[in-house]
Amino acid sequence: MWSVAILGPGGVGGLLGGVLARAGHPVSVLARPSSAEVLERDGLTVHSVQFGDFTVPVQTRIPTPPDLTVVATKATALPEALDGLTPGGLILPLLNGVDHLALLRTRFPAQDVVAGSIRVESTRVAPGRIEHTSPFSAIELAGDPVDPARVESLAEVLRSAGFEVTVRSSEALVLWEKMALLAPLALLTTAARAPVGEARTARRADLEAVVHEVAAVARASGTTTDPSRILTVIDGIPPAMKSSMLRDAEAGRPLELDAIGGSVLRAGARLGVDTPATARVVAELRAT
Repeated sequence: MWSVAILGPGGVGGLLGGVLARAGHPVSVLARPSSAEVLERDGLTVHSVQFGDFTVPVQTRIPTPPDLTVVATKATALPEALDGLTPGGLILPLLNGVDHLALLRTRFPAQDVVAGSIRVESTRVAPGRIEHTSPFSAIELAGDPVDPARVESLAEVLRSAGFEVTVRSSEALVLWEKMALLAPLALLTTAARAPVGEARTARRADLEAVVHEVAAVARASGTTTDPSRILTVIDGIPPAMKSSMLRDAEAGRPLELDAIGGSVLRAGARLGVDTPATARVVAELRAT
């Protein structure tokens, strides 16, 4: 069994913490005092179309450095949240964007930070209550620069708990293939203030331009991302689906605009890839 700490028990962190705790791993959750009180008293409840409905007890204090720390805060809250992170073992960030890895590696040993991404629809509907509405929870891990044997051990822990896990050959593949889909969806649904179906119709030209620009940045970063494939995926998404950035906008929460759109613009400038449509949409969102 691995001792696990969850930093940010929201939709993603709460799901991982709940599923790993159900599999027998001792799980500690780092949360705000109001949430910690609920978690300590009532445990963590997960309603999932994939894993079923269950409640597990969790701790809200970390007595020793854990074997695994899952970092699943919003990117906007990461710097402050890291002050409560106890170093030790592997650190798996599952955040939007790509720039968080550099920040984590200035605070913790680079050989402990595993690049990862997750494809899932999961939401914290109240403190300690997670609604996992997708019939999948696919995690990708990068096989470099962390010792491959440690990454494979982590992958096996996650697989044995029930997650679908793929180990990719590089961080670029893990992070930028996700960004190639995430960034256009997040930016255009939020700019349109509309779910996917309406946004992809009302802002079609912008959507196609941003998809091509982000795909070009992804390829320059080391992937083989095909923009036509990304557009096919977006066109196949159920029309009512909303991006997490749109949900944040609707709730009046801070947007992960810099972590998503800003990351694309900074990488494009660094790699010599023009991103005018992305810059225009990011500017539009910053002005709202």
